[in-house]
Amino acid sequence: MPTFLKALQPVQDLLSYLRFGLWWLALGVASSIGLGSGLHTFVLYLGPHIALFTIKAVSCGRVDIKSAPHDTIQLRSGPSWLDKDCSEFGPPLFSLPGARVPLTSILNQVQLEAILWGIGTALGELPPYFISRAARISGSEGDLVEELNSASKEDSGIIGNHLKQIKQWLLSNKQYLNFFTILVLASVPNPLFDLAGIMCGQFGIPFWKFFTATLIGKAIIKTHIQTAFIISVCNNQLLDLIENQLFRVLGLIPGIASFLPNIISKLHFAREKYMAASPPVSSVKAKKWDLSLGSVWNTVVWLMLLNFSAKIVNTTAKGYLREQQEKELSALENSRARE
Repeated sequence: MPTFLKALQPVQDLLSYLRFGLWWLALGVASSIGLGSGLHTFVLYLGPHIALFTIKAVSCGRVDIKSAPHDTIQLRSGPSWLDKDCSEFGPPLFSLPGARVPLTSILNQVQLEAILWGIGTALGELPPYFISRAARISGSEGDLVEELNSASKEDSGIIGNHLKQIKQWLLSNKQYLNFFTILVLASVPNPLFDLAGIMCGQFGIPFWKFFTATLIGKAIIKTHIQTAFIISVCNNQLLDLIENQLFRVLGLIPGIASFLPNIISKLHFAREKYMAASPPVSSVKAKKWDLSLGSVWNTVVWLMLLNFSAKIVNTTAKGYLREQQEKELSALENSRARE
């Protein structure tokens, strides 16, 4: 490698880490901004990334498959390890019979991007807080409550009705809105946290109390819960637990216990065959599959973007229409007062 390229390598690494950090932060912000109407970037990006990495690590028997910590899916590029054969990473480190890639080992490899995404979701909760606090200072906080109630009316079904009741309870019991309550709301994946930022700004909760609880809940607790769950599912740990408990219950039923050993052996054989490295396919088939998968993925992303944009335009139009109606009412009242 020429000397000038070696000198530029630290700069290129720094730019790669900056792009990596900004990408996952932006995805987190896009997921939480917009009062529940944001892009579900965990389902679109972070979740599939963790699942693909876990499946690759389990099939290859090792976790050191990244070329660098920033070797993840990004805007116009995919991870380098996704299309590599397991032989390129070296012999398996977890190849003994009954051995399994530990959850913590996989978690350490995907923890950085998951935490960055969680920090982004915490940052996405700041606009509702500041808008609500500004409305409280200006004395127009009633508009926010009315806007929130009108948004709740759009929810239909049993789940929507229950969420509406919980939101109304939180609004009427603001004395319970403390650091611990905010931490719990931020830690558990739920659609109620769009209300927390508005309530905290409206009821005068200090900024650092709100943001610290939100940051800890979203970037540390909630992120690790979601990440560990996906790793457990893709690593068969959760499936093993369910399988063991199910077979233990079935073993207590007379007449079924004698068939269980044969069923268990067949299931284990099918799982080992599935988790084994798949044979290489022809390049023509691979290109066709990549084209089909990419088209479907891009279609889903664009539909989410269009839905997000439509909601933004709809909200902006409603706000503009309300301002125009208030101006017309004010002008009408002034004309009547002059008469």
